[in-house]
Amino acid sequence: MSIIFSKVEIKVKWVWVMVLPFYLFTFLPLNAQTLEVSQAKVNAGRTGFQQPITATFELRNKGRRKLVIESVKPDCGCTAVEYPKEVGAGEKFTIKMTYDAKMLGHFQKMAAVVSNGSQKPVYLTMRGVVVPEVLDYTGNYPLSMGNMLYDNNILEFDDVNKGDTPMQEIHVMNNGEEPMQPHLMHLPPYLSATTKPEILEPGKGGTISITLNSDKLRDFGLTQTSVYLASRLGEKVSKDSEIPVSVILLPHLQDYDEFSKALAPQLQMSATDVDFTDFGGKSKKTVELLLTNTGKTTLKISSMQLFTTGLKVTLDKQELDPGMYATLKVTGYADDLQKLRTKPRILMITNDPDHAKVVININVK
Repeated sequence: MSIIFSKVEIKVKWVWVMVLPFYLFTFLPLNAQTLEVSQAKVNAGRTGFQQPITATFELRNKGRRKLVIESVKPDCGCTAVEYPKEVGAGEKFTIKMTYDAKMLGHFQKMAAVVSNGSQKPVYLTMRGVVVPEVLDYTGNYPLSMGNMLYDNNILEFDDVNKGDTPMQEIHVMNNGEEPMQPHLMHLPPYLSATTKPEILEPGKGGTISITLNSDKLRDFGLTQTSVYLASRLGEKVSKDSEIPVSVILLPHLQDYDEFSKALAPQLQMSATDVDFTDFGGKSKKTVELLLTNTGKTTLKISSMQLFTTGLKVTLDKQELDPGMYATLKVTGYADDLQKLRTKPRILMITNDPDHAKVVININVK
């Protein structure tokens, strides 16, 4: 016995074959987890008795719709939480857990995040240790990166002559529960670093010594780079761990006796400070400085460099005969200057024996 389908029935069946996968594809993502946690367990380190300690968790809404956080429930009343109620599509956000530290010893606290971004609660865990007394390292170690405290995030080697090997130090403190191995990464050939002790036990301090080998510098004037602080081997670099390094290598000038010095070029400037504290509501501002050669021979400005972004400089002449002058225009950009971590400056290298290096300071709020 044969079965015969009408054209209408065949069309209906074909429509359902095409439509059913579409509906399955449409509804499946609604059940997929869109709440992403970068690190679900955070070691908050050491704290003193009754000195509350906070762990910060980084999360992201990787979905295409608004994330609604219904609640973040800690496992006991000793822990407080802070979190946003709503997060836009694709946005990053943080949840903070603060333990009141009213009990001595090791602790582990958990909070359940209930949201429309996951079918089941997402659990966050903070751990650490409460000790009878913790010394206040704020004055000595004003900076922190996780459980590592340190005192210096900028390295500047000024007035270096060829052959010099100056050294600077970064003092570090282990404020965590486990040993760490502080070190600097991505060192250029002209820098070397040693850490003592190599292994830093909990609650102990150490020193990272950074030495400059000026013979390995290629150019006079300003050389800049960045190195990265790490608390253990294999740690990834990030903007938070960046330490800018600047070196000013002075040119070699001939020895001047009293007679030859009287015949040398002499730089005179209308100012060595530029005020960018007030932009008058504008996005940029330009200040002009006058450079004059009051000496007896030609003044040469061999280098002009910027320590930071947010500035633009133009100089209409690089060589000035005796009695001549040049105009230096300095333009500052308000938004960029407000974001700087280091002090903005301009460096000039000249053949004036009394002003081989000239630094123009930029004053901002």
